[in-house]
Amino acid sequence: MTNDTAPVAPLLPDVEMHLYKPNAPATARIVRSEICTASRKAAGIVRHIEFDVSGTDLEGRCKPGQSIGIIAPGEDAKGRPHRVRLYSLASPTKGEDGNGAILSTTVKRTVDEHWEDHTLFLGVASNYLCDLAEGAEIQVTGPAGKRFILPEDPSAHDYVFVATGTGIAPFRGMVRDLIDAGCESQVALLMGAPYETDLLYHDEFTGLASGYEQFTYHTALSRQPQPDGGDRMYVHKRLGADRERLGPMLESERTLVYVCGIAGMEIGLLQEMARIMPGSSLEQYLHATPEALADIDGWNRKMLHREIKTTKRVMLEVYA
Repeated sequence: MTNDTAPVAPLLPDVEMHLYKPNAPATARIVRSEICTASRKAAGIVRHIEFDVSGTDLEGRCKPGQSIGIIAPGEDAKGRPHRVRLYSLASPTKGEDGNGAILSTTVKRTVDEHWEDHTLFLGVASNYLCDLAEGAEIQVTGPAGKRFILPEDPSAHDYVFVATGTGIAPFRGMVRDLIDAGCESQVALLMGAPYETDLLYHDEFTGLASGYEQFTYHTALSRQPQPDGGDRMYVHKRLGADRERLGPMLESERTLVYVCGIAGMEIGLLQEMARIMPGSSLEQYLHATPEALADIDGWNRKMLHREIKTTKRVMLEVYA
């Protein structure tokens, strides 16, 4: 198996990285913070947060798919400064303001409990960011990342974007970049969430889908009853359910697949691609041993990069 045989491997642009490091961060200012779930009744609290980096070297030099680092003030339990937490940029290359000075990210409050003693656990950086009011200053680093970005010539490809949860953040910026550039490429966005209330930027994507024929928006609700009475709809199952639209895209040698979300969701997506795609088309994205292809239902994450290898036409960005 080799990852070098896939046709039309994307040429990625050079991007700038690590303009600011943890020992010398930049100062940014919060200019907007608002709930971005489809409803305030959503199980989780997720905020769209915008911050002004004007006057810093970050201005106009960050791309969607890259991440920005946030340094929460204070110290951890061992008396050390809090480590940098990375958050994917949700803003297009030109920023929220059109000039690259206002960047944004998508932050879910982490609220849990320690299983051992049942005490409350609060994510340090996520709650710090979500608590901040407009006008507050934050310390930022970055940008980070050079692989999970749009290609040098976006018009040379079509795109299938697949997200769960806050994994939607980079695709918000990418979709905006493609549309703002007048790119006529076909773009499909698949968004997975437990319930309709948990969908992020839902009105925004619905509006874009109604205004641009080349962009389609597909949702998958895993815990909500389906209109047709069918089984739970996970994001990977949406590939098969919307095969009439997505199948021709996946079989095209123009198409790139980007996947962002919680670790584990990528294996289900690769399994579904292996189930629904002819062998010659599948090989554009995935190489698997004959033994693996004979037992697709038995795939697991430990097989990635060994029995199952993605090609350079698949971009994976998953997190714990």
